[in-house]
Amino acid sequence: MDNQQGKGLSFAKRIYIPRVVGLGIGCLSVFAGLYPLPQPSWVWLFLLFNGFVWAHLAYLISTRTTFPYQAERRNLLCDSLFGGFWAAAMQFNPLPTVTILAMMTMNNVAAGGLRLFIHGFLAQLGGVLLSWLLLGLAFTGHTTQWQIYACLPMLTLYPMAVGMVCYRLAIKLAEHKRTLRALSRTDSLTGLLNHGAWKDLLHLKFLKCQQQHCHGTVALIDIDHFKRINDSYGHVLGDTVLHQLSRDLKRNLRQDDLAGRYGGDEFCVILPATSLQQAGEVMERLREVFNNYRHPGVPQLRVSLSIGLAAWHPGLRDAAMWLIEADRALYAAKNTGRNKVASASPANDASFATVTGA
Repeated sequence: MDNQQGKGLSFAKRIYIPRVVGLGIGCLSVFAGLYPLPQPSWVWLFLLFNGFVWAHLAYLISTRTTFPYQAERRNLLCDSLFGGFWAAAMQFNPLPTVTILAMMTMNNVAAGGLRLFIHGFLAQLGGVLLSWLLLGLAFTGHTTQWQIYACLPMLTLYPMAVGMVCYRLAIKLAEHKRTLRALSRTDSLTGLLNHGAWKDLLHLKFLKCQQQHCHGTVALIDIDHFKRINDSYGHVLGDTVLHQLSRDLKRNLRQDDLAGRYGGDEFCVILPATSLQQAGEVMERLREVFNNYRHPGVPQLRVSLSIGLAAWHPGLRDAAMWLIEADRALYAAKNTGRNKVASASPANDASFATVTGA
C-alpha cells in the first residue's frame, strides 16, 4: 500500500505543473471561443475556476487521499469532462475546440494508454451533453483571426511542458535502469561483483589475453575455516568477516582489478596486465592485512586467507581452464597449511610454487 501511495504521489506531481500550464493558457483559447457568444455570468466564473483554481484543487485531492493514483485518474476524467463542456459551450468553434480536446486526449493517452483514452472520450461526450442541457445546442463553423492567435500559446507552450515532463521521466527511467543493471551484477552482502558477472568478465579478459598475448592473473581467495567461525560465533559475525574481506579487497586492489564473490566464503579477483609475481605481491599484502583483523566484540577471533593464483599462458584453451588452474593452486595452499598464497606453474598444471605464507 505504501508503494502504491508513493507511485501515486509521484504521478500526481508529474501532472501538476503541465495541468497548471495547460489550463491557464487553455483558458485563453476558451475565452476567445466564448467571447462572441451570449453567455450567462456563471459560465465565466466557471471558466475562471477551471483555468486557475481546478489544477491546485485536483493536486490537493490526489495528494491527500489514500490512493493518489486512482484519484489522479479521476481528475484526468474531470479534465476531459470540462473539455467536452467547453467544446459545446463554444458551439464547436473549429480551432479552439480541436485545440482543447486534442491536448486533453494527449494527456489521457500519455497517462493511461488506450483504456484512459476511451474513458476520457466518454467523459468528453458527457461534458458535451451537460453543456447542451444547460446552454442549448448550437454550432459555429467560423474561426476568427483573433481566435487563431489565442490558440497559439496552447499549441506551442503546452506540448513543450508535456515534453519536458516526458524528458525528465525518461532520464529517471534511464537512471533506474542503470541502477537495476548494477544490482543484477552485484552481490548484495559484499557489494562486489556476483558470481555470474565476474565469470562474464573473466571470459572477456581471457579473450583479450588470448588476442593480445598480454599479462593477466586470476586469484581465488578462501577464508580459512569459515564454517567454524559461523558455528562458533554465529552467522551475523560471519557476515561481518565477509564484509571485512570485501572492504580489504576494495582498499588494496587497483582501480582496474575486478573483485567478486564467487560463492559462500570464496572470493575471486581478476588482475589484468599483471604478472604472476606482481599478483603474488598484491595478494600477500591482502593476506597480511586480513590476518591482522580483530573484531572489537570478539577479540579472540582469528581470521586468515588461503589464495590460489594462475597466470594466463598460451596453453589455456578457455576461461574455465584458467579458473581451474587457480582453483588447483587454492587447494594446494589449503592442503599445505592454509594462510598462504600459492601459484600454479604455467609449465606444468600439476605443480605449484608457494609464494608466501605464514
